[in-house]
Amino acid sequence: MQNRVFAIGDIHGCFDRFKEMVEQHIVLSKSDKLILLGDYIDRGIKSKEVIDYIIELQRSGYDVIPLTGNHEAMLLDALSDRSAVTLWFINGGHKTMQSFGISRLTELDPCYIDFFRNLRYYYESENFLFVHAGFNDTIEDPFSDRRSMIWESRQEYLHPLLKDRTIVHGHQTIKLTSLFDRIDKHARVINIDTGCVYAHLEDYGRLTAFQVNSFSIISL
Repeated sequence: MQNRVFAIGDIHGCFDRFKEMVEQHIVLSKSDKLILLGDYIDRGIKSKEVIDYIIELQRSGYDVIPLTGNHEAMLLDALSDRSAVTLWFINGGHKTMQSFGISRLTELDPCYIDFFRNLRYYYESENFLFVHAGFNDTIEDPFSDRRSMIWESRQEYLHPLLKDRTIVHGHQTIKLTSLFDRIDKHARVINIDTGCVYAHLEDYGRLTAFQVNSFSIISL
């Protein structure tokens, strides 16, 4: 029996929805693989709980692969460069500070800093590439441009290393109806960021998981 593979889009501190997805809808087992596409923090109110849960799953032996997103990158930038704090706060960083119960980023426990620094930029399998945003399609080695992986999404890829694989990403919020309109086994780019943290907006406010084996969607 083929092991199941799932990907989950941007979580942004929506811990309760994330835990419900993993435990009640995916019903994650230790034979499954779960790829998380970044942006675990900011904007929502439970960033710390999201990170703690990811760490707990990994320590408990679940095959969870968390990738980095632009929000994790902004946190690290703010940690090393005070001039970057404003940009991070504009994008919801203050909510993360509140969640961790700190008034200065330098108070953040080093274990969390290590977690953020050790996140992968992408994950690949034979037929799929998983990334937070996308890849630079215009350079010889698209896997060398880390900035593009967390900031730049594309709807089409022509690069010979990319065009024959399905790229699953988040980063750019789309309506759930748009996702259902675009997903089929011929799709080469699949965006699963359905704006979990934007529950106040019509047709957003969903956390979405993509089951790779069946090309199916679970959305809460």
